[in-house]
Amino acid sequence: MKIHFERAASLAALLTTLAPLPALAADPLACADPAAEITPTKLPVVVVTGRSEPAAATLSADDIAEAGIASPDSARLLAGQPGVSLKTGGAISSLPVLNGLADDRVRILVDGMSLTAACPNHMNPPLSYVAPGRIQSIEAIAGVTPVSLGGDSIGGTIVVEPAAPVFAAGPGEEIVTGRVSTSYRSNGDGITVSGDTTVATDRLSVGYAGSWSRTLDYEGGGPNRTVRATESENYDHNLTFGIRAADTLITLRGGLQYTPYEAFPNQRMDLTDNESQYANARLQRDFDWGGVDLRLYWQHVEHEMDMLEDKGGAMPMNTRTTDLGYSLAVDIPVTDGSLKFGSELHSLTLDDWWPPLAGSMMMGPNTFWNINNGTRTRIGHFVEWDTRWSEAWSAQFGLRNDIVLMDTGNVQPYSTMGMMHAADIAAAAAFNARDHERTDVNFDATAMIRFEPGPVTAYSLGFARKTRSPSLYERYTWGRGDMALAMVNWFGDANGYVGDIDLDPEVAYTAGVTADWHAPNGAWRVKVTPYVTYVEDFIDADPFGTFGPANEFVQLKFANHDALLYGFDVAGSASLARGGVIGDLDLSGSLGLVQGERINTGDDLYHLPPLRLRLVLDHRLGDWSNGIEMVASASKTAVNAARNEPKTPGYALLNLRTAYQWPGLRLDAGIDNVLDQRWYDPLGGVDYADFDINGGPLRPLEGEGRSFNVGMTVSF
Repeated sequence: MKIHFERAASLAALLTTLAPLPALAADPLACADPAAEITPTKLPVVVVTGRSEPAAATLSADDIAEAGIASPDSARLLAGQPGVSLKTGGAISSLPVLNGLADDRVRILVDGMSLTAACPNHMNPPLSYVAPGRIQSIEAIAGVTPVSLGGDSIGGTIVVEPAAPVFAAGPGEEIVTGRVSTSYRSNGDGITVSGDTTVATDRLSVGYAGSWSRTLDYEGGGPNRTVRATESENYDHNLTFGIRAADTLITLRGGLQYTPYEAFPNQRMDLTDNESQYANARLQRDFDWGGVDLRLYWQHVEHEMDMLEDKGGAMPMNTRTTDLGYSLAVDIPVTDGSLKFGSELHSLTLDDWWPPLAGSMMMGPNTFWNINNGTRTRIGHFVEWDTRWSEAWSAQFGLRNDIVLMDTGNVQPYSTMGMMHAADIAAAAAFNARDHERTDVNFDATAMIRFEPGPVTAYSLGFARKTRSPSLYERYTWGRGDMALAMVNWFGDANGYVGDIDLDPEVAYTAGVTADWHAPNGAWRVKVTPYVTYVEDFIDADPFGTFGPANEFVQLKFANHDALLYGFDVAGSASLARGGVIGDLDLSGSLGLVQGERINTGDDLYHLPPLRLRLVLDHRLGDWSNGIEMVASASKTAVNAARNEPKTPGYALLNLRTAYQWPGLRLDAGIDNVLDQRWYDPLGGVDYADFDINGGPLRPLEGEGRSFNVGMTVSF
């Protein structure tokens, strides 16, 4: 699916489920034209497409669930869309799940940059580095992904593009634009302030975009109970320079982000400092024979973890990473289609070390080196052919090769003597005695065929072979002591994990079919997509022991096993009324289910969402817009027993929103979880923060209770 936002003067619509927003752009891809003027007063447009079909349906921006004006989490822009679920992280760090596959299995490109979570708990995933107010378009493609957007992933691809540079309409003209938005969310006292400004001629554009957000611990539903370790604060600053010629657009960007703290209720640790800087450049050039798109990028992250006061204790952990690379794509028109080929490089360096704690026999006297000078370099090349055989038949075929080079240095436990450190001493010696260098040669292939027999039906069939090599943490984490194991965990289950140098890459074979029935005038539409994915050498985890006060936590080692995932997505929309006294009334909804199992044992795979439903009733009357949304989930009973995954009951949540738009001013208001229901997110993991303070039993993480939300946006 694809969600495309034209540059918006009203950030409220990007950040909130509070208001339906009218679709004002006739061509949702117009912003990709370097020569096109971008009007800064347009409101967002949302376009949703299926996994293997080019056809699109335009929906209002409030169809993006939980994109609240107080939510700084860009991943929430995708919530509720067909094929997409979210795993709970911190306030800005949800992890998207595409058709049941998440995290490193999903390739995420932020302004063309392949970014890596610089943390053994994945507290800073790629989408946490882009604030919602900076996003112009976000595209999520699950399952059958074009090879030009794939590579080193099996679940799909998410492509995020920030707002393109704004230019004046003609020679000699100058423009100055700006926008300031602020919002408040009662649950957690969440505050967000953001804005942007641009000064430009018809050839040169200089822009700034920034934001600040803060939230305290939120309250659960029902009789209020504070859900500990859910607070966060974040600062984001970005500069954009654009240079435009007749056939060329050069975009230079740079920025920094600072997160002084972000708590994680389903993790043992919290983020206590995260500082990042990035720079990238993009050249888009049209020639008589085709077009060239070249990107260069660099990002450096300094990351620290420890325990905030909700959990108590102390254990400093540091990570330092640098991502750099390039991507080159050349698009050449050919008879009845186009031919695209390209080259990519992504280089990652990572150090993960845990400083000694003064006076602690367990955490000292030396530095614990979890990963020492880890490197992961991927070199990829692809070719992709789009063709139309007739008015009814079209297709896309692609081939791709990626070579992944990985290595790391020797490691070190806290101490080289004593029974307390015996497991880690032996594990470090065994790890250092081995050759760490590994090379994977991976191949991908995709085929997508579309048949449109008439104006009201369309059918598409897609098949893909996708490959992903293990991450540095999956291959090179080595600690065998209980504490070392527990510090490597991005799954929200509070268990402990250790890597395996000998892991093989995952190879996924995915097939999907989409049937699309719709009215010629767009008055109604129904799309049904069943899919199946078979994964050779799926990286799961095998238990080998337990730990904890009552042995309630599991020691797990990453291991290859074959797996099968299958499911379906249904999406629909209907126009109930147009014009007249009541205005426009539209109904839309989605229904989805994914299941998966390890083939050799039949065990359910971890963290798969149960049957989920979303219904939205939108109303518009002139400049006034309203929405009623219902989000529901069946109970989660298919759980992974090896990881002690908790079961969760079903729930149904009701959300309301309203907004009014004047020239240069927009006001939003709404209520989330109107009935203040107590509910548990099936992908929320366990409430470790509560367990740490109050002891057992270990319960699933509770979702947010009722929240009253307001927002205001001023633009010029």
